[in-house]
This record gives sequence, structure tokens and C-alpha cells, in this order.
Amino acid sequence: MDATPRSTRLSVLIPFAVVTLIWGSTWLVIKDQLAVVPPSWSVCYRFAVGGVAMLAWAAVRRDRLTLDLRGLLFAAGLGLAQFVFNFNFVYRAEQHITSGVVAVVYALLLVPNALLARVFLGQLMGRQLLIGSAVAMAGVALLFVHEARLSPVGPHEALIGIGIALAGVLSASIANVMQATRIARNYPMSTMLGWAMLIGSALDAAFAFVTVGGPVIETRGGYIAGLAYLGVIGSAITFSIYFRLIRTIGPAKAAYTSVLIPVIAMLLSTVFEGYRWSLLAGAGAGLVMAGLVIALKARRPNR
Repeated sequence: MDATPRSTRLSVLIPFAVVTLIWGSTWLVIKDQLAVVPPSWSVCYRFAVGGVAMLAWAAVRRDRLTLDLRGLLFAAGLGLAQFVFNFNFVYRAEQHITSGVVAVVYALLLVPNALLARVFLGQLMGRQLLIGSAVAMAGVALLFVHEARLSPVGPHEALIGIGIALAGVLSASIANVMQATRIARNYPMSTMLGWAMLIGSALDAAFAFVTVGGPVIETRGGYIAGLAYLGVIGSAITFSIYFRLIRTIGPAKAAYTSVLIPVIAMLLSTVFEGYRWSLLAGAGAGLVMAGLVIALKARRPNR
């Protein structure tokens, strides 16, 4: 029997890296989406694009395109948690705090993912995974302090933004654990995700209409290109890969993408925005990487 942990195999590491790199880049794109269009409408457009792309892919794969009532209800719940609450919280948090701080707050996804997976899926965290998580969280703490020092907003705005981001983390965690359940496995991934995105987009549109009024669109090329990138690459493609990772290695280990994403976002910001590293940020990034290596090498404990 192969004693190598599944999470260290290339079949896991390659999609893990793809998810991390793509989502690490989306923070820059989201920031550009906030200039003219209200966040709720941007979220709505993003998942309308993502849902159509996902169902088109399902058709190419010749997956069943319809869901029964149970599947539709599950898709609605998934869409509400992941594509309505989570992303509305993300976009609104970036109106109060910098994208770097929001990305770091989302690194905490590891904690509720592990707890909810223990409660609802019976998945345990072994000692090595706990040690890796502790090391990574220490790195996240250093990154958070670094980003907080750079934030131009006052403590009141910062607390509001962090609170909104934490609500988004909890919503995302609920959706993550839903994807690891037996119900989710009974349906084609592409079909389930496509309908979840489209239902989420419809709910986003209703929420946007009630809270900010009728649709607003920005015809600027950068906005349209960013919307296409977020909808197709940052949503349809990446969520497909990420939810498959959850089913393969569990919500706790899959959540390490969120731990690494702030580091990727900071590296990209260095290239595109002239971001300057500090000793604190470097130490935090180093601890995150060390914790990641320790955790991914952990074997799943016996129940």
C-alpha cells in the first residue's frame, strides 16, 4: 500500500497550485470592479457569466443538465452561501479595508472548515495537521499586523471591514462543507455548480435591486475584461477545481489555498502595484509556507 499522503501527490498539488494562483490574482481584479458598479450588481454579473460557462462545459462533457427537486434545493443552498452571502461580504469588505487585509482575513477559512468538517463529516485533524495549522496561523497573524499597519482607514472602519469579511469566511466555509457531503456527490459537479451560480446570480440581482436600485453597468474595457476573467476563470474553472479538491483531501486541507492566497496576492501586487515587502511580511509568508508543507504531508487520522 502506498503510504504517501494523497495531498502530496501531483494529482492534488497541481490543481492546488492552479486554484491558489488564480484566486491570488482575483483580489486585484475585484478592487478594479468597485469604481462605478455597486458591489451587488458586480457579484450578480460575475456569477451569471460563471453559471452560463459552467453549464456550457457540462453540455460539452455531456453531463445531465437538469437537477431533480432535491438537487435544485441543494444548489440553491450552495448558491446562497457561496455566491450570495460570501461574495457580497467580500466586495463590501473591500469598501472599508484594503484587499490585502481582506485576503488575510480569508486565510482564517482553515479554522471553520476544520471545525465544520469535524462536526458534520466526522473528519478528524491529526497532530501533524494541527501543528501545520498553528504554524500557518502564526504566519497569517504576522501578515495581518503588516497589512493593518499599512491600512489608511481608522480603527472604526477597519473593525467594520474585518467583521464583514469574517461573515464571508463563515459563509464560504458552510459552502465548502456542503460540497463534501454525499448529496453533492450524487450530481455532476459542473451541473450542480452551474445551477448554484445561476440561482445565486438571480438572488444577487434581487438583493441588488432592493438595496441599490436597477442594474448599473460600466462599459469600460477593463471592467468588462475583469468581469469575464472573474466569471469564467475565477469562478467557473476555479470553483470546479477547488470543490473537487475538497472531495479529495477534505475541507481542512483544501482551505490551505486560502492561507497561501494572501502571499500570492502580495507577490502579484509587488509586480503590478509596486508593493514593498517588510521583514514582518516576509516572516509571515515564510511561516505560511512552512505550515502548508507540514499540513499537506499529514496523513488522515483514523476515526
